[in-house]
Amino acid sequence: MFPQNLIPMVVENTGRGERAYDVFSLLLKERIVFLGTPIDDQIANVIVAQLLFLEREDPDKEIRLYVNSPGGVIYAGLAIYDTMQLIRCPVSTYCVGLAASMGTVLLAAGHPGRRFALPNSLIHIHQPLGGAQGQAVDIEIEARRIIRERERLNDILAKHTGQPLERIIRDSDRNYYMEPQAAVEYGIVDEVLMPAPKEGMEKISSNGHR
Repeated sequence: MFPQNLIPMVVENTGRGERAYDVFSLLLKERIVFLGTPIDDQIANVIVAQLLFLEREDPDKEIRLYVNSPGGVIYAGLAIYDTMQLIRCPVSTYCVGLAASMGTVLLAAGHPGRRFALPNSLIHIHQPLGGAQGQAVDIEIEARRIIRERERLNDILAKHTGQPLERIIRDSDRNYYMEPQAAVEYGIVDEVLMPAPKEGMEKISSNGHR
């Protein structure tokens, strides 16, 4: 999680006076979830709890998930992924900065047609990393686990991108980086969000949609 002294506070005026929120709580009120760190158990628990809370608040209203993450622990990321697929709310995804490894899986898992990347973002896929030491049998068990994780992530990416599984396997065998438009062509995102002219505050996508 972010160090407490780095989390901005926002003061909101209400009929009952002023109320201070940390910025993440204020975003949550607007149904925005921000994943801005590597993914571990603690981060996954927070994201899952936010998604479940927002579904309880309104099961039909969109949730916006912003991703700026280098990835992390696979089973923690899959907990977020499974929750995104489980809840009834459509989850739109936005890449800001970097979506790598498990972060890319979550980006691609957004609701079809609602997966976006900002123009200077970077998307990255690769095979799971791991290591083991100890007895030979332990190393063999760990190697089998990594292979299973790789197969699972490849299947998920193939499902959400529409790419043949063989291409996912080939491309993710080494570090594979994509600019936003390349990620659109790959099927990881649907549109690149472009800034509107300064006189208007609306955002428009690369194909002209508002």
